[in-house]
Parts: sequence; structure tokens; C-alpha cells
Amino acid sequence: FQIVLFGSLCLLNPPVMAEKTIDLQGHRGARGLLAENTLSSFAAALQSGVTTLELDVVVTQDNVLVIHHDPALNPDITRDVRGKFLSIKGPDIRQMTYQQLQSYDVGKIKPWTQYARIFSSQKPQDGIRIPRLKDLFEMVKMGGHQQVKFAIETKITPQRPDQTPDPEKFVALLLQEIQSYGLQDRVQILSFDWRTLQIVQKMAPKVPTVYITAQLAVLDNLAINSGRPSEWTAGFQYAQYGSVPKMIKAAGGTHWSSFWRELDAQKVREAQELGLKVIAWTVNDRQTMGQMLDLGVDGLVTDRPD
Repeated sequence: FQIVLFGSLCLLNPPVMAEKTIDLQGHRGARGLLAENTLSSFAAALQSGVTTLELDVVVTQDNVLVIHHDPALNPDITRDVRGKFLSIKGPDIRQMTYQQLQSYDVGKIKPWTQYARIFSSQKPQDGIRIPRLKDLFEMVKMGGHQQVKFAIETKITPQRPDQTPDPEKFVALLLQEIQSYGLQDRVQILSFDWRTLQIVQKMAPKVPTVYITAQLAVLDNLAINSGRPSEWTAGFQYAQYGSVPKMIKAAGGTHWSSFWRELDAQKVREAQELGLKVIAWTVNDRQTMGQMLDLGVDGLVTDRPD
């Protein structure tokens, strides 16, 4: 506090503090409440007051951008025309047209699965289809949500090039859709596969690029402890730079989106000193949200924006 004396009068003036804003991102809409990556889920996220809708895009056989997390249909959340859950992983979305995709219902979780246990509070719905990216853009526009932003993840992997268009075509399709709605100033493009982010930076240098990282058993796109170069990071290797923030800064990114357990105060500080925004994913309980905010992160990705 500053102490200011005026004769016998003593005033305590607190210093003016810059207000820090947090980017609250609804993960796949509001996955904890309604089926992921569906229009009803995004509507619930908007109702919760998110600043950003986080979503995933894949490309159909007829080059339609649709909102779906996996390159193939997920049997835990997908029912066929008879209302039966798929018994195994479904066909690749890249092998189906948009119209063929509309025969599947993605409004419920298959009971007794791990997914159902984790998201036991999700409300089931019938007749829910996989939306197009343009359907979401239209819904947000019609709802008058002129400030909300979009964090769009390209679901592409260097390990299965047959499941997606090549990175150049994927990015071209995505940017064309974004530009057709005039949303260049309201999007971030993110990916575990940094090749698409490099292309975005060349084709649309003003669009923020969010470099996602994870060091998990199911996905480790950094391969720090593998003893071999990562095929996910577009040639930017940890061994060369010695830290993830330095890798992303060298790659030209604007944001680092990290699995929350892999963040600490030193890493957040390092990234921010390099000019990067730091986003923690996926944070679903109040205590962990508080821990991440105490670290000073710039954004939270959550299944429970409410």
C-alpha cells in the first residue's frame, strides 16, 4: 500500500492493479452436461458464460468439416439407425459422406463404460447428429453471441495419414470456412500435430496458433523420454530447445495448451516471459481450477464451464 499524508489526515491508497482476464473454454461444448461436440452442448456452454467454445474438426469424404473428436466413430457414444450402440470402433469419417454420417445418433453414452462412469452427470438425448462446423457458426451468429470465440482443433495424426486430408488441404478447408463467416478475429487453431499449425501461420499469420502438448500413455506428442525425435512437432525437438515453451516460441506459436498435471509455476512463468499465453486442459473440479489460477494460467479448458 502507498501511505499518503495530508497534514494530520492519513490515507491508504491501494496500488492500481491490472485486471487479469481468464479465457474460459467449454471443452467440446459442455461435455459434462450434454453430449460432446453437439449443438446442444455448445448451447449449454454459451449459457454458462464461456468466452470460447473449444471443439474438434474432421473432414468427410466429400470434404465437409464436421465437429467430432475422433477420426473414426466412437462406439461409446454412437448409435446406428436401429438405435443400437456400435459394438466396435466405427468407420473412418473420412470414408463417409456428410449425408451418410447423419444416420448416426451421438446424443447418449453407452452404459457401463468408463466414459459413462466419468460423465455420469451428462444428460442423455435422442436424435442428436454430428454437426457441421458451419452449423455451429450459424447457431452462434443467430444467437447474437458476437463476442464468443472458437478454439478449433484439427484432428489429424502423422501416424494415420489415410484418416484425414493432408495437412495443407485440411488447413485450406478450415480457413476457407472461417473466412466465409468473417471469423478470422475470433478463432484460435490448435493441434497436437504441429504441422497444421505451421501451415496456418503461413496462410493466415494473424490467426493465433495453440500448440497442444501431452505426455500420457495414450498420447505423448513430445516424446521427451523416448530417445527418438517426435513426429508430431513439425521438426521442433525438445532435445534442441530444452523446454516446451522454447519449442513453441521457436515454432512461432502464440499459445501453449498443456495437460494440467504437467504445468507448474516455473513453466507458466517461463512461457509467459516468452510472450506465450498458457492454457490448462482439461480441468473439471473447483479445487484444480483454483490451483491452475494460482499458477497464473491465462485460460482453462473444462467439461464443466458451469
